[in-house]
Amino acid sequence: MTQKSPKITQLFLLALFFMASLTSCKNNQEAKETIETTESQTENQELFFEVSLAQWSLSKPIIEGEMDPMNFAQKAQEMGFSGIEYVSGLYTSEVEKTNLSTVLDTLKARSERFNVENVLIMIDGEGDLAISDEAARNKAVENHKKWVDAAQFLGAHSIRVNLFGSDNAEEWKANSIDGLRKLAEYASGKNINVLVENHGYLSSNAALLVEVIEGVNLANCGTLPDFGNFCLQREGGERWDAACIEEYPKYQGVEEMMPHAKAVSAKSYAFDESGQETTIDYGKMLKIVKDAGYTGFIGIEYEGEELTAEEGIMATKELLIAEGSKLN
Repeated sequence: MTQKSPKITQLFLLALFFMASLTSCKNNQEAKETIETTESQTENQELFFEVSLAQWSLSKPIIEGEMDPMNFAQKAQEMGFSGIEYVSGLYTSEVEKTNLSTVLDTLKARSERFNVENVLIMIDGEGDLAISDEAARNKAVENHKKWVDAAQFLGAHSIRVNLFGSDNAEEWKANSIDGLRKLAEYASGKNINVLVENHGYLSSNAALLVEVIEGVNLANCGTLPDFGNFCLQREGGERWDAACIEEYPKYQGVEEMMPHAKAVSAKSYAFDESGQETTIDYGKMLKIVKDAGYTGFIGIEYEGEELTAEEGIMATKELLIAEGSKLN
């Protein structure tokens, strides 16, 4: 029998050791990936909703030129979000540089590249859908249609609109039903929802807004309850940037809007030392949302001044997860 030389034997043993090490590393990596996947699945199972990022949370760095709105999908992915909610007004300059079609092509490509879901588009500055002037109201409807098309192209399920217009409740209600119905009828053919947010003045009167939605009576016309936008009147009659002097009860308002909700907005402003929002009881809000049977995305919309945009977003996310996990 031929004996192997010591050198060959050593090489053989080294090869065996190397192969064993590779197998061990591979098994360890697979185990690590399994643990991470399980942890991720467990976190998702603990929540009755998914968490998305509303672009308005990043409006300050975008407006100040510190962030390119075209990189929204990448930013959201880096912060751990699986869904994003666009704000139409933050792309005005981008559209002016090229055109809406080019902007949408880029946004869709980047959302696919960074594996985030396009949830909805928040529409501003396209005219008042509840204005008493019928010609102006119809023009506003037409202005919004391109955003319905945009939502369909991006694969989003909804657009969010405002109901600004008449200060007379009955006129506002009739105008709102007319404008919304015309827009929702168009959107129905595109399989897109038209959602109204409580966004100040009569639109923040939740009971009246529900009457409007029920008056439209179309399956794709619903609400987007926002935890914090319930100001009915501001000093000097201002729409924004003035102290609120009359507010609709926020928890009552969200509860009234939830039966028609197809999206939800988690507004936040400031946090105490324990991480709780100082003006909104998130546990109470989330219970209202869950009790309504809602299981879709809840979009984070940080509007505070004390934290940076990123800090405020993450503080809100942590609070949502903490309070949402308690409701299983």
